[in-house]
Amino acid sequence: MIKQKVKTLYQKVRRRTEHHSETALILQAKQMAWQVAIQPPNTDFRKIGFKVFSQWDEDGIIQYLISKIPIQNRTFIEFGVENYEESNTRFLLVNDHWQGMVLDANESDIGYIRADRISWQYDLQAKSGWITRDNINTLLLQSGFSKDLGLLSIDLNGNDYWIWEAIEAMEPRIAIVEYNSVLGLEPVAVPYQEDFDRTLAHYSNLYYGCSITALNHLAMKKGYVLLGSNVWGHNAFFVRADVAGEFRALHPEQAYVVSKFRESRSVDGVLTFLRGEDRLKAIQHLPVVNVVTGQRELLSKFLPSA
Repeated sequence: MIKQKVKTLYQKVRRRTEHHSETALILQAKQMAWQVAIQPPNTDFRKIGFKVFSQWDEDGIIQYLISKIPIQNRTFIEFGVENYEESNTRFLLVNDHWQGMVLDANESDIGYIRADRISWQYDLQAKSGWITRDNINTLLLQSGFSKDLGLLSIDLNGNDYWIWEAIEAMEPRIAIVEYNSVLGLEPVAVPYQEDFDRTLAHYSNLYYGCSITALNHLAMKKGYVLLGSNVWGHNAFFVRADVAGEFRALHPEQAYVVSKFRESRSVDGVLTFLRGEDRLKAIQHLPVVNVVTGQRELLSKFLPSA
């Protein structure tokens, strides 16, 4: 009995401490959001990025963009959120009170989100499902949101290019899409595979996604302009051209950031800490699709010595 009381008391204290810490963090982030909101259009993203709940500096960039872009519907959809503790849209939900839907293939992660207080304190839908080109539009329509979505965030570590290409149900005003810095500036994407798994595709964990140039090629066809990348070389930010206002489009080479991640693995799953061009050399024998020509080619073609 005493042991149970102690455990219950500990849980209450822990929850209260976590709540106070989050409250302090949000109050500080609000001040930072006000600071980035007064910056003019086309401000270098390196000067406005900050992290609250995002993985890197996306929270600051998003706050900057929503202060400049007219948003008709304050709604978002985000893919690949895991348990939503770290995501691009959580601060939008908590700070700006947007409505949202999150999608992830892991049912236990979605169960965690549904059980978390964030699901009843805010208007957040959490749905599980493996995202493919064939089902993505059906999944998006389940949100009940208008086609004129406020923000879409895609982070799938694999089929990102092909999923965005397939999306017709939503036309977000702001789109955040992951790119693979290792692939450089060639317009290439890893071939579509419905059950793509980054680690199974190649043990190095370096073979996934697409280049920022490939994303920009698709974005222009969809009517978007490239505004930049986060400072870590991980996510590219696009705005629908009809609401871009004073923002000017960047060329991929202007927005591209070389990631400093050294997350490569050996066959045994041990970190090998590859850096620079050695990361590309590790996967040079693998195929990619040139999204401009539609041709499959080996990555070795794009090595500097090729």
